[in-house]
Amino acid sequence: MATTTQPSPTLEPPPMSVSSNDPIAIRSTVPPPSQVVEQSGPASGSIEVAGLNVFYGAFQAINNISLTIRPNAVTAIIGPSGCGKSTFLRTLNRMHELTPTARVEGSIRLDGTDIMAPEVDPVQLRRVVGMVFQRPNPFPTMSILDNVVAGLRLTGRRSQKELDEVAERSLRRAALWDEVKDKLKANGTSLSGGQQQRLCIARALAVDPEVILMDEPASALDPVATLRIEQLMAELRQSYTIVIVTHNMQQAARVSDETAFFTMGEDRAGYLVETGRTIDIFTNPKNQLTEDYVSGRFG
Repeated sequence: MATTTQPSPTLEPPPMSVSSNDPIAIRSTVPPPSQVVEQSGPASGSIEVAGLNVFYGAFQAINNISLTIRPNAVTAIIGPSGCGKSTFLRTLNRMHELTPTARVEGSIRLDGTDIMAPEVDPVQLRRVVGMVFQRPNPFPTMSILDNVVAGLRLTGRRSQKELDEVAERSLRRAALWDEVKDKLKANGTSLSGGQQQRLCIARALAVDPEVILMDEPASALDPVATLRIEQLMAELRQSYTIVIVTHNMQQAARVSDETAFFTMGEDRAGYLVETGRTIDIFTNPKNQLTEDYVSGRFG
């Protein structure tokens, strides 16, 4: 697994016209492969999931999911409640292992490396594949600055100059620096909800990940804070692979380049119905289940 990420330069497509009758406004998506300027060397942050099955004890939560997650793009995971979206997200950095009864079959490869292999340290993996949760979770006893650099201190990097530089860089990338630069010693929980979520994103960025996982990162925020998080995702996709779980169809349409639709069978095991460019999933899906879900007729 690489520990540095290079942005993938692209040629921007022309603005997409959206009919006023469309129930969901679709932003311009990334250009098709023929328009992408090729990188020298392998892409960093590419994820290949093959034949993934996840069990909690006797219950199967995910059934035979195979999915390619493209680097330097936002991939949205959508689907009804209980179909395994968050479970799938947690397997991408082995957080499912924190549940004692969890068991996984199949493979997940990050830049060609099988992350399920016994020689892969899950703690190191979670530095490369960071997670941002539904509700902001700054460490309550730490200052804003200490929250950002907590992961670096765990690795033994204690030079205050280095920590200060990383904190400023990460807070700038999370679009929070200008709001907190004069109160870095204040408690992280003193910030607003939207600021706390961006603080958590800065904390994830500080350890130099390749992939950022976001589990409904704006569901607990007001519309203004939600918009700022969405804008931030659009900016960060130039340098990171981002996978977001969301119940908000409008949000998936606005922020993602690609979308994967999950649902569940009669046994309540989640499975992948369809994946593709977001514009295609929302305007011309191949599967009737997908069309019913994105149009609000599902169930």
